[in-house]
Amino acid sequence: MPKNILVTGGTGKTGSRVVKKLIAKGLAPRVGTRRPRNKDEFRFDWSDPSTFTDAFEGVRAVYLVAPTDTVDSLGAMQPGLEAALAAGVQRLVLLSASSLEEGGPMMGAVHAWLRANAPEWAVLRPTWFMQNFSELHHRDPIRDESAIYTATDDGRVGFIDAGDIAACATVLLVTPSVENTDYILTGPEAISYDVVAEALSSQLGRQIVHHHLTVEELAERHQSLGLPEDYAKTLAAMDGAIAGGSEDRVTNNVLKLTGSLPTSIDQFVQQNLEAWKQSKRYQDASS
Repeated sequence: MPKNILVTGGTGKTGSRVVKKLIAKGLAPRVGTRRPRNKDEFRFDWSDPSTFTDAFEGVRAVYLVAPTDTVDSLGAMQPGLEAALAAGVQRLVLLSASSLEEGGPMMGAVHAWLRANAPEWAVLRPTWFMQNFSELHHRDPIRDESAIYTATDDGRVGFIDAGDIAACATVLLVTPSVENTDYILTGPEAISYDVVAEALSSQLGRQIVHHHLTVEELAERHQSLGLPEDYAKTLAAMDGAIAGGSEDRVTNNVLKLTGSLPTSIDQFVQQNLEAWKQSKRYQDASS
C-alpha cells in the first residue's frame, strides 16, 4: 500500500486517531513523530530539517500538528512547510483551534500562510476536547476528588471528541478535492461545566462537583500544581473567555464532513468510565 499521507504528531491525541482511521480505510499512512518506536514510524521534528526529506518523499497530503513547545507556530513550522511544497506535497490539513482566527497568533499565522502558499489546504478549528476530562488536566480531580475546577462560571462550550476531529481530518486527507477553507468543529450541543458534572455524576454513581473559581483563583491553583506563572495565567484567562461566551456555539461541520453526528457528552462519558474509576484502596480510604 502506498504511504502517500504523512501524519505529523502521529502518536498524539488526534494524530494517533487519524492514523487508525486511515488504516481502517486500507491505507498505510506515514507516522511522523519525534521519537519513533518501530519501523512503521518516521522521525519527524519541525525543529530538525534533516528529518524533512525522508518524511515528505512521495507524500501527497500531510496532517499538520504544530509543535507544543513554542507559541511561534509559523516560525517553527515554515521551513518544514516550504520543504513539503518543494517535495511535491499537494494538500496540507492543519489542526488549529476555534479560538484562533486566521492571521492571529500561533496556528492562526500558519492558517494565513496556507491560504497564501498551499495548492490545497484545510484548517480544522475544534473547540475544547472532551478528552480534557478523561486524559488531561480534569481527569485526576474528577477521579480522586470528585471535582472539576474552572473559572468558566456558567459559560458554555460545544465540547468535541478527538475521534470526531480525526474523522474530519481523515476525510479531508483522502477526498478528491477540498474547498481551501477552515471548519470550526464542535460537538452536538453547547453545555456548561455544571452539565458535564451532572453527566459524570449520573453515570459514575457519585456526586461530581463543579467548583466555580475566579480567574485569579484558578491561576493560583494551576501554579500550585507546578505550572509556570505566565502559562497558569494564560490558561485561567481562557476560562474567563469561556465565561464571557467565547465558545458558546455549535456548528454542523462534523456532520457535513463525515456524514455522522458528533459524539455527545453522555456518549463520551459512557465510553470512558474507566478513566474515572477509583481504586478499591482509594474508596476504602475515602469511606
